[in-house]
Amino acid sequence: QVQLVESGGGLVQAGGSLRLSCVASGHTFSGNAMGWFRQAPGKERDFVAGINWSGGITYYGDSVKGRFTISRDNTKNTVYLQMNSLKPEDTAVYYCAAGRDSFVRTQITAFGSWGQGTQVTVSS
Repeated sequence: QVQLVESGGGLVQAGGSLRLSCVASGHTFSGNAMGWFRQAPGKERDFVAGINWSGGITYYGDSVKGRFTISRDNTKNTVYLQMNSLKPEDTAVYYCAAGRDSFVRTQITAFGSWGQGTQVTVSS
């Protein structure tokens, strides 16, 4: 089981930027794909971005393409989500997740370990 701890959330004005970090421990990190999801109040948890084991393949949800960038540093057991041009509709709790294998996937069921989440609030 992988333990995941997110950080970097906060309050930002529309148009601003934030970088989320997720540190993994307790299991081999470099062999797993990683992902970011988000959940707004009263809504389902949605896929935001995913990255394969090496960092060479990434995939994004339609609503964040061109604004968010996922990356990873396997030497630090850390995955990042750089969020630019933030909008009020990006407001949500953001969750880091470790995939069950090394391939980029978007389904929640493809991820076996989850962090506790970090709040991102974008004011208009």
